[in-house]
Amino acid sequence: MLFSFEAPDGWELDARCRGRDATLFFGPNRFEPKRERLAREAEAKEICRSCPALEPCREYALGQEELYGVWGGLGESDRRTVVLKRQGQHKRAG
Repeated sequence: MLFSFEAPDGWELDARCRGRDATLFFGPNRFEPKRERLAREAEAKEICRSCPALEPCREYALGQEELYGVWGGLGESDRRTVVLKRQGQHKRAG
């Protein structure tokens, strides 16, 4: 399965993940040992690192509360960390 979807503002057209195997970004449909998962996620994040759509992809995933996969160079736990950090900043500012 190839990775493909349509974002509201079209940034996905420039994404380096476009047309790649979605398994790289979302994992297999089976148990994945931690060592394999970390290696796969590192490869996906490396693709994201030089992607022209990095920031809009990241913000899209955070805004949609994407639970799975690597989006904008962030894995699942990375996104949770960003969300919690932003919530803490929002509480201090409010």
